[in-house]
Amino acid sequence: MHSTMFDVKVDRSEDVALHDQVAGEIRRAIAAGEASPGERLPPAKDLAAVLGVNSNTVLRALRILRDEGLLDFRRGRGVTVAGTVHEGAVIERVRDLLESARFHGYRGEDVVEIVRSLS
Repeated sequence: MHSTMFDVKVDRSEDVALHDQVAGEIRRAIAAGEASPGERLPPAKDLAAVLGVNSNTVLRALRILRDEGLLDFRRGRGVTVAGTVHEGAVIERVRDLLESARFHGYRGEDVVEIVRSLS
């Protein structure tokens, strides 16, 4: 992943926020198979230096991808690829479902039971 990630570029002339561009490039690399589950990403400060952006921009992108289920943050191990884009899409939809269920008064356990009854 190290060599792949150093090919990531951002375009300051685009209307897309820099952190979203960084997240999109990493997401693309994972989808293209350039980064496999378990593979470590370069440190955020290294990515930021190569991209010419602030470390906080990279960290924000990494947190987005963590929340999508694509990356895993582990103390002492750094940031690793946790899953594929497809897994991340499913995780994101499940989070949306849980948010909607909570809005309508259901607990997580209730949603699990509903899913079990449909399987």
